[in-house]
Amino acid sequence: MQDMMRRATRVCTGAALLAVALSSTNAWANYDDGKVFLTGGVFTVDGAGGGGAVPWATITGYETRDGINGGAGFTYANLPALQLTVFGASVGFFDRFELSYAQHDLSLNLSNLDTVALVGAVLGDLGVDLGTDPWNSTLKMDVYGAKLRVFGDAVYTSDSWIPQTAVGFLWKENSSEELLHTLGAYESEDWEAYAAFTKVFFRYSTLVNFTARYTSANQIGLVGFGSCDGGTEGNERNCHNDKEVRFEASVAHLVAKNTAIGFEYQQHGDNLDGRSINIAGLDLTGLTDLLGGASLDGLAGALQQEKESDWWDIFFAYAPNKKISFVVAYLMLGNISVAPDQNGFYFSTHLTF
Repeated sequence: MQDMMRRATRVCTGAALLAVALSSTNAWANYDDGKVFLTGGVFTVDGAGGGGAVPWATITGYETRDGINGGAGFTYANLPALQLTVFGASVGFFDRFELSYAQHDLSLNLSNLDTVALVGAVLGDLGVDLGTDPWNSTLKMDVYGAKLRVFGDAVYTSDSWIPQTAVGFLWKENSSEELLHTLGAYESEDWEAYAAFTKVFFRYSTLVNFTARYTSANQIGLVGFGSCDGGTEGNERNCHNDKEVRFEASVAHLVAKNTAIGFEYQQHGDNLDGRSINIAGLDLTGLTDLLGGASLDGLAGALQQEKESDWWDIFFAYAPNKKISFVVAYLMLGNISVAPDQNGFYFSTHLTF
């Protein structure tokens, strides 16, 4: 089943990239820029059209119902112990359907994780692979997405309270499988589904979006899906990957026709809260309590995960024209794995063709 999912998502990605090329031709020149500034959204970390973190019900790009419009995006987030780089592409078909792809590269400059990596280097001689590299651990993830506008129009039915509504599907593959298992995740790849509801209030120059996402992701999937502990249930490890509905929201206020300010919220789960780093299948929770009591909090922090925080951001978006947009944001991501208080700055740009 998973092999079939991989093949299907790669076919969709190829179709999206082909459509990006087609959308730049003169065949669609009269229909690929008919939307209002910024209403197609910018480049999200999942690749879909929306805010920086939250997908909207709008279809990416500026195409009308008679056109195709594609784009490419880049995002960089700089946090105290983490640096995230995202590249991707998306295409909107006839303001109805969207395909997207995003590639994540998360560098973990964590003194806590470096401690685990040094232990892993020693255990490597014993045949134990933690997936860590001292001072150079990274997590890599590919995200394949599709979105369908079901009904409503966020912009042109401003006299109606019915929001534009879309459903989306995401397939996420993380190639750092050993490291994810070390951090306590159960799966390195999984699917997500979401429903998004977007409404533009022209009287107030404000866009409001709510999204419900069905997922089991840890840190949007960058730290895998579900969790395992070091205990056993019968002859197997105690693992689970139960999905749940999590809520997200965006508010964007247009201070000019091509400039917006706003904020986003994204609810996260608790799969890895308080779970220890998994070394050779051992649950080290008791050891972390002992080390903390012995004034070795640094080592204890390297072995036990923080409570996963919900994500917040405050953003400024500017589009000098319909071909390019820029977003600068301050991120409040809180605790990520063994790294507490990960707040910092974010930059993103989105090119449309």
